[in-house]
Amino acid sequence: MSTTDAVAFWDGVYAARPTAGDPRPNARLTETVTGLPPGDALDLGCGNGGDALWLAGQGWQVTAVDISAVAVERLAALARSHGLSDHVTTVRHDVHTSFPPGAFDLICAHYLHTPYELDRATVLRSAAHALRPDGRLLVVDHGSTAPWSWNQDPDTRYPSPREVAADIDLAPETWTLERADTPRRIATGPGGQTAEVTDHVLLIRRTT
Repeated sequence: MSTTDAVAFWDGVYAARPTAGDPRPNARLTETVTGLPPGDALDLGCGNGGDALWLAGQGWQVTAVDISAVAVERLAALARSHGLSDHVTTVRHDVHTSFPPGAFDLICAHYLHTPYELDRATVLRSAAHALRPDGRLLVVDHGSTAPWSWNQDPDTRYPSPREVAADIDLAPETWTLERADTPRRIATGPGGQTAEVTDHVLLIRRTT
C-alpha cells in the first residue's frame, strides 16, 4: 500500500466528517498537561484539531501534523477563527517516511493507528529523542473498538501500554515511565453517539 493510498484514505475519512467548529481535546491530554508550564508541543496526527487548539489556548506553541491535507487545512482555518494562529503551525507530514524536525517539551500521539504501513515503534522512539530534558511523550491508544471506529475487525488486538513501551525500547537512564494504564471513559463519536471505551495510556518523561 502506497503513501498515496494512505493520503487518499485519510483525506476521505476527514472529508466525510463535518467540520467541527469547536473540537474538544482528548481527555487524557487535558488531565496530563493541566498544570504543566507551557512550552513547545508537537501533535502527531492532529486530526480534527481539538488537542492543538486546547494546547494553544493554554499558551503552548503547537506544531500540528497530519498525513491528511483536509485535516491540517481545517485546523489552520480553525486556529485563525479562534485567534490562535500565532500559536498553531499546521504541517501535512507523513511520519511513515520522516519525523518532523525540532525539539519539544511535549509530544502527544493520540490514536496513531492506521490500516497502512507504519513502524510505530520507530516513530515513537524518534518522538522520545525529540524531547527536551523534562519533556513528556504522551501516547494514547485505543484499548477497545468504538462503534464509530474505522476499524471494526473483531480480531483486532490492542497492545498494552507496557508492550508499547517495550517496543520503543528506551534507555531507563534517560527516559522514565511515568504512567502505563488502561482507564475507561464514556466517549462521544463524530455523530454524537456515546459509548464506553478503554484507553491505553503511556506517559514517558525525558530526564536528561
